[in-house]
Amino acid sequence: MILDNRHGKLTEVVIGCAMEVHRTLGTGFQEVIYQRSLAVEMEKAGVVFGREIEMPLFYKGVDVGSRRVDFLVGNSVLVELKALHELTPTHYAQIINYLEAYQLEVGLLINFGERSLRFKRFIKSQQKNNP
Repeated sequence: MILDNRHGKLTEVVIGCAMEVHRTLGTGFQEVIYQRSLAVEMEKAGVVFGREIEMPLFYKGVDVGSRRVDFLVGNSVLVELKALHELTPTHYAQIINYLEAYQLEVGLLINFGERSLRFKRFIKSQQKNNP
């Protein structure tokens, strides 16, 4: 098994910042509170990021609109936050689709709503050939 560590150090730092936020705040807040708190931690850690950035969405290589992302870290890692009791396969599919639509390779899904911080790192395994 080959470990794909694209942007591994960067995602480690973001996860560490999220752990600090969760350790400090615990569960029960709205997603926006976790988002603002994570921004504070990432700034302290010297992470370069944009928050609530309007990103173009692509369909078969064609720009078809835009949507705001929670965070774009280092212009390369999508970070999607949740504050839910549990993540479902639908949330996983959402971030996989976002990576494709935003033409990014690496994404983090972070859930602050559970007793322990839950996160999952996603790697877009291959580029699709667009006609």
